Amino acid sequence: MIPNQPFRPAPVSAKDKLLEAAVKLVRKQGFAATSVEQLCSAAGVTKGAFFHHFPSKEALGVALAGYWSSSTGAFFAAAPYHHLADPVDRVLGYIDLRIALLAGPVEGFSCVAGTMVQEAFLSSDAIRAACHDSIMGNAAALEDDLAAALAQSGAKGVTAQGLARHVQAVIQGAFVLAKAEGGAGAAELAREELMHLRRYFELLLNRETLDAD
Repeated sequence: MIPNQPFRPAPVSAKDKLLEAAVKLVRKQGFAATSVEQLCSAAGVTKGAFFHHFPSKEALGVALAGYWSSSTGAFFAAAPYHHLADPVDRVLGYIDLRIALLAGPVEGFSCVAGTMVQEAFLSSDAIRAACHDSIMGNAAALEDDLAAALAQSGAKGVTAQGLARHVQAVIQGAFVLAKAEGGAGAAELAREELMHLRRYFELLLNRETLDAD
């Protein structure tokens, strides 16, 4: 079930308009291919306004990772699965929400931080670090539910932290596969990978859902 709220409120300030424009452009064409001129045009602001808020395009990239993290973090924090009593149901609910969000063109569901870090991990340590914090922050938000689910199920040989990182690895990998696939089949391919992830957790956490027949 998808929360009845947008990922981000409509931007009002010039800074937020630039960051929102960056979300759309980076998802669609990548960070390197996005120019300051394109950002200003999409945001409806001047270059003077851009450099008032960001001393460089790299600085915008760093801020964009934080903007993406805070807005998506608030969205997932408000998700209905948090109200489920069973921690296994909460873990599966998180994955179900992730699956439900995989629809439409890739630029509509892919991760801004994941896109940027693939381009900038060698060219900008500041952007790499900001994207690391964004992605690992998403992973950390799932750790408490995973720890409770592991304790309840008695699963051994894994940790909540390691599993949370694994979830992010599968999600980010699904985005890459979707980009490589392109076209109408991209979202379905990504959903298939997350369905495999869901089945893995069903088995690990002793939540069998296959038909007995």
